[in-house]
Amino acid sequence: MSPLHLHEYWIAFRTIVTKEVLRFARIWVQTVLPPVVTTALYFIIFGGLIGERIGEMEGFRYMDFIVPGLIMLAVITNSYANVVSSFFGSKFQRHIEELLISPIPNAVIILGFVFGGVARGMAVGVAVLLVSLFFSPLSVHNALVMLVVALLTAILFALAGLINGVFARTFDDISIVPTFVLTPLTYLGGVFYSISLLPGFWQGASMLNPILYMVDAFRYGSLGTSDFPVLLSLAIIVAFIVALFTAALVLLDRGVGIRS
Repeated sequence: MSPLHLHEYWIAFRTIVTKEVLRFARIWVQTVLPPVVTTALYFIIFGGLIGERIGEMEGFRYMDFIVPGLIMLAVITNSYANVVSSFFGSKFQRHIEELLISPIPNAVIILGFVFGGVARGMAVGVAVLLVSLFFSPLSVHNALVMLVVALLTAILFALAGLINGVFARTFDDISIVPTFVLTPLTYLGGVFYSISLLPGFWQGASMLNPILYMVDAFRYGSLGTSDFPVLLSLAIIVAFIVALFTAALVLLDRGVGIRS
């Protein structure tokens, strides 16, 4: 690949990312503010009211324990939502076809949409982190682990959102996966509890939930406690990223949901 092509691909990637960032930034009252308000309510109800009755979890004040999970919840849902809505909108308005027939590789198009979603997921994650300071002191055991886990998680769910957008045929279709798959997985992913509290069977079942490893690794970066080795969690996240990126690339190459 010549340096000229690399420069052109960089311009294409940067343009798509810039468009995606401006898209959610212009309507921040709809894209950034609502999840922050919702998370604040979680802090008040679960951390404040219910947490006082629960006491400690894994040796930490319950409010402190749920902060990492709520930050990851914000990153997951917003990176996913940004890409699925943007990609389907491009299909609905018929301008995704202009990208696909351009000399830009499909991999660059995917990365552009994905990093736009990552930008929103990380922006909301940082906003939730700032809100959490009103309820719990900032705890950082390993900042690098926190950053890497958050970035990889945002990439993974941005890819998942793109795949949902590929298959979606109506606006209703982009809400099915978040409602019936993503929401149950996040709430059963250890955001509000440690899996050590579950009976043996349900502990085993929970281990099939990839979100559990993301929340657990991020909690390790924050509090220094985890149920699984951090390297195992990172390996699982990377494996899902590779699988979803490959699937997204194949779908775009075949024109699934676009040419058909």
